[in-house]
Amino acid sequence: MRIHELKPRPAGRKNRKRVGRGTGSGLGTHAGRGDGGQKSRAGGRTRLGFEGGQTPLFRRLPKRGFKNIFADSYSAVNVRSLNRFAEGTEITPAVLLEAGLIKRKDRVKIMGDGELNHSLTVKAHKFTRAAEEKIEAAGGRAEVL
Repeated sequence: MRIHELKPRPAGRKNRKRVGRGTGSGLGTHAGRGDGGQKSRAGGRTRLGFEGGQTPLFRRLPKRGFKNIFADSYSAVNVRSLNRFAEGTEITPAVLLEAGLIKRKDRVKIMGDGELNHSLTVKAHKFTRAAEEKIEAAGGRAEVL
């Protein structure tokens, strides 16, 4: 490297703040943490929702409704979304996950919104009546897993 090859540092980059390196640095003594108390200590952070011992908001609010922990959750896919696959393709939940039509490995329900333009073999956990009719009308098969 020669002196004519030197360039100024890019505009968006700053040196990181080195705290606790003596009073001459300007960030010594308390290292930017203030004059004591819980938040000045190492590991001294409160958990999410902690209000200093006061009953937290999520415990003060009334609880409503019922959440069935045994309910099956389904990822819904519309028939119109299946047009992206080539004719004669066998569509399974793994194929839908790979194509980005469902977000997680889950049970799949095919819904009847839209039209299907070509025949496909669709394997899913559930079908609406309309979806099943549209798949079979296009010359395909709807198989329940």
